[in-house]
Amino acid sequence: MFSKLFGKKEEEKAHQPNAPEIMGLYLGGSFELDALKLKLSEPKLKISGAASKHIIQAVGKVALDTGGTMFRFYTDDDAFLQVVTDGGESENHITDVKLWYFWETKTVGDNAQWQSLIENGISKPSFELDGDTFVRVWDALGDKSPPVAMTETTYEEDDDISTTDQFVMLYERQIGEDEFEALLVAGEEKIVGNNHDRCFVLSTGFDLTPADITING
Repeated sequence: MFSKLFGKKEEEKAHQPNAPEIMGLYLGGSFELDALKLKLSEPKLKISGAASKHIIQAVGKVALDTGGTMFRFYTDDDAFLQVVTDGGESENHITDVKLWYFWETKTVGDNAQWQSLIENGISKPSFELDGDTFVRVWDALGDKSPPVAMTETTYEEDDDISTTDQFVMLYERQIGEDEFEALLVAGEEKIVGNNHDRCFVLSTGFDLTPADITING
């Protein structure tokens, strides 16, 4: 279904040739969300003032341990559209599409704080945010469910390519009969020069369907 609605235009695009693409989304391109869907959904969500039109300013790609791939299209509205595939990297392999907004980013000051964050601050049975409880989605068989480790390669419009190690956990809360708001809790680590640049990032997101997105090219 995604491939039918998001067929890529045949004309040549002037953009970073090495940056990942899927669903007609690419670095420097743009997309638009259904304005009515946003208007109806926003009162239930943590976000406010979300834009319907987005310009893609950076693209990230993650090879998942499950064999799938995660694409992230970072926009000018402090958000990213995340597309997950399984078994391949074409539109036919898409299993999940979400729009995420950054809620909070905090710098992690030293090694002790970083270790404490990885061991105790990212993964727990539930996570409180702004007065609401989000329940952990990725549970292990044992008593502990450690954060999921992944490495994201990010491509920017100035041709800069960077790599970030991330330790993440997914949570969600029910906001309707068949609707959920997601919370992504992450510890992110990047080497800048000879130093570790570390931060604690909270993002909230919600599911999208093919009909919710228009690719502008």
